[in-house]
Amino acid sequence: MRWCVSIGAALAAVMLVGGDVAGVAALNAPRFAQRAADTEVDVELILAVDVSYSMDLEELAIQREGYAQAIISSDFLQALKSGPQGKIAITYFEWASANDQKVIIPWRIVDGPETADAVAAEIMKAPLRRASRTSISGAINFSMELFADNPYKGFRRVIDVSGDGPNNNGEPVAIARDAALAKGVIINGLPIMVKAATYATMDIDNLDIYFEDCVIGGPGSFVVPIKERAKFKEAIRTKLILEVANLQPNGAIIPVQARKSRVPCSIGEQLWRERWGR
Repeated sequence: MRWCVSIGAALAAVMLVGGDVAGVAALNAPRFAQRAADTEVDVELILAVDVSYSMDLEELAIQREGYAQAIISSDFLQALKSGPQGKIAITYFEWASANDQKVIIPWRIVDGPETADAVAAEIMKAPLRRASRTSISGAINFSMELFADNPYKGFRRVIDVSGDGPNNNGEPVAIARDAALAKGVIINGLPIMVKAATYATMDIDNLDIYFEDCVIGGPGSFVVPIKERAKFKEAIRTKLILEVANLQPNGAIIPVQARKSRVPCSIGEQLWRERWGR
């Protein structure tokens, strides 16, 4: 099931087998069990952050600050402790075109104030950048590669995608989304809608609906639209808390594939061809 939520909606076993070495196995079992426990987390969370040219420098700065402040907030740290492991694995990357993804924070464990502070500081020290085109599909596909390389294993795998426009580069977004969902990944969306749609920026008026119908998916997936600059940081904090605590937000339940998409999932590619002829 998928969810749409407003900002105010909410806040292996390792076994050693051997015939006549049972005594050694028993002796070493706690050590092996500890190694397994060290790699287990409640959620593997990918923050996939749009840095396309349609984002102005102020938005990019607020977005960075929003993620950093959310991760060190008391509400986030409280949500962190709600899971059985009390820790998550997190990585943060920025994206634009299908071939433009830059990891800002490689996989890190966040399990309390100290590790949260370290991740937040690392996010803030990276220089701001912007790049051309918008490939949500590229961000999803890159996220799947990050999951494959993650040394930590979570009970859930979540991609948190921010963006201020529809996919207009790379493979169709629905193909990338469906491939990720088939592997049990959850995709949530943070559509940024603080500016009026213009010819030059490739924005669309109903970006939140586009995200609902074409981008997000998986059990309990949701969007948190940002429609005012003043709500930017609050929206990011709300979204991260929901994802970490695995909360079910209040709002309308939208069954996956219950109806046809209200917005063409190829609208970004269509607009690009109409305006730029390629």
